[in-house]
Amino acid sequence: MKLDAPVTGGPCWTELGTTDLEAAQRFYTRLFGWRPETDPRQEAGGYTIAHLGDAAVAALAPLYQPSQPVAWNVSFAVTDADAIARTVTEAGGTVLFGPTDVFDAGRFAVAADPGGAVFQMWQAGTFPGAGLFNAPGSLGWVELYTRDPEHAVAFYTEVFGWTVNASDRYTQWGVDGADFGGMVTMDDKFPPEVPAHWLPYFAVADVDATTAVVQTHGDVLMVPTSVPDGPRIAVLRDRQGAMFGVYRAGDEGWDDGG
Repeated sequence: MKLDAPVTGGPCWTELGTTDLEAAQRFYTRLFGWRPETDPRQEAGGYTIAHLGDAAVAALAPLYQPSQPVAWNVSFAVTDADAIARTVTEAGGTVLFGPTDVFDAGRFAVAADPGGAVFQMWQAGTFPGAGLFNAPGSLGWVELYTRDPEHAVAFYTEVFGWTVNASDRYTQWGVDGADFGGMVTMDDKFPPEVPAHWLPYFAVADVDATTAVVQTHGDVLMVPTSVPDGPRIAVLRDRQGAMFGVYRAGDEGWDDGG
């Protein structure tokens, strides 16, 4: 990920919705060395921000609606959440929640693309988003899994104005050419009940060691793999069912078209 700070159109935050907030805090603190701080205000609903040093890097929260799945969610920075929400609808997506103000921190909305992948939009107020990217324990890449890549490209380029770096092996998303994520086409290897979704990847110092921890406290969905001309990665799942990826910090393969 070439982006090292929140920029308009790029990923600025990731947050986990979980059925067991305390277990999630223990798991990710052990895995990434996070320092969680729960907002004490009753109206915050247990929203917990994870820190590395003084930098906010991610959030963990209870599920706020019965229909909400256990999952990691990705937020993209926007300058006008209401305008982007209208563009989402015009482009064939669906606004699921908001836009609404979150105290003075910012304005927030949840949407789904035409293929059903859910994502979030964040218009910064006092809180711009993550204070650290690409360092071990922080967000480093985001990946869209979709069964309709052509419509996905049309949708996200219209909504966010992303640049698209496509090759025979992989399609990457960028802001003005600075790539921050990619797209995977869901083929027959994906069970039909697995929905389209966004998957965050966190940087780690050692993919294999991180995976070994998860083997005891979660599930390994893709064993550590060195992508040809790309990074070393793994896809993991916590005990409550939330999937996420990890990649070796310092690997530059994604930025080079991997």
